[in-house]
Amino acid sequence: MLRLPDHWVWDSWYAQDDDGSWHVFFLRASRALLDPHRRHRRASIGHAVSTDLRSWRLVADALVPADAPGWDDLATWTGCVVRGPDRRWHLFYTGVGRAEDGLVQRIGSAVSDDLVTWRRHGDGPVVEADPAWYEVLDREMWYEQAWRDPWVFPDPDGDGWHMLVTARANQGAADERGVLGHATSPDLLDWTVRPPLSAPAGFGHLEVPQVAVVDGQPLLLFCTNAVAAGRGSTHQLWVVDAPTVRGPWDVAAARPVALPHLYAPRLVPDAGGWSLIGFVDHVDGEFVGELADPIPVRYDPAHGLVTR
Repeated sequence: MLRLPDHWVWDSWYAQDDDGSWHVFFLRASRALLDPHRRHRRASIGHAVSTDLRSWRLVADALVPADAPGWDDLATWTGCVVRGPDRRWHLFYTGVGRAEDGLVQRIGSAVSDDLVTWRRHGDGPVVEADPAWYEVLDREMWYEQAWRDPWVFPDPDGDGWHMLVTARANQGAADERGVLGHATSPDLLDWTVRPPLSAPAGFGHLEVPQVAVVDGQPLLLFCTNAVAAGRGSTHQLWVVDAPTVRGPWDVAAARPVALPHLYAPRLVPDAGGWSLIGFVDHVDGEFVGELADPIPVRYDPAHGLVTR
């Protein structure tokens, strides 16, 4: 669906403007790096536009790493885009800096009037891990400080905004601390970190979390590229249901979604239903790095999220 001849493409997120056009924001890094593992330290946020979620027109990048010294002067990573009550667009993203050699993740924001030109909000991050509940950098426990992949959505009762975050609890076995981090805001600008919305349940991390209501059922979708400890599973994509989009999320009850080559997909409204759009990860041992065509899905109470 979206393959760049000179850049790898991976994590993506989507927004629809007033005329119905879709905007995809995605991580990109040059294929001239040769080794795809190096892409994470060279990532910027690309941007393309479509009328049908299938044919895309590349436009200028949305955000690149800041000038040094800055908290996000090494790379800009995965995020989301929402529109506030003032009609301005807000891009929440993960940033890493050179000062910590990219090992400490924080969340920043940028604002735009047109989804094209973005300006950072303030000089620092808007949300950081609180050690009262979350693991901070400890190389003996994990290889980085996980605090990334923000997913922001309005409270269903109109009480501000919620942010979900890929995070790790500050206690438990090293490879099982993955939790759903949580922060709240009254206005999309000032944020308060809250306790996690899930308990450790055998996952090292819950990447690119998203909530959506599919066929009337609130769902949490997440990925993990770390083996799910104690589950005997190498599945990468998982889904769990809850009574509301605020949870409670029993991650121990998560069920795998059988799409082995797809990673970091998003649930996107498509043709009266829902589709998953993510990037093609590894095929036959080789990293692909391109966005796949939308995969139509539905919710099945007996099996979770299934293709249709």
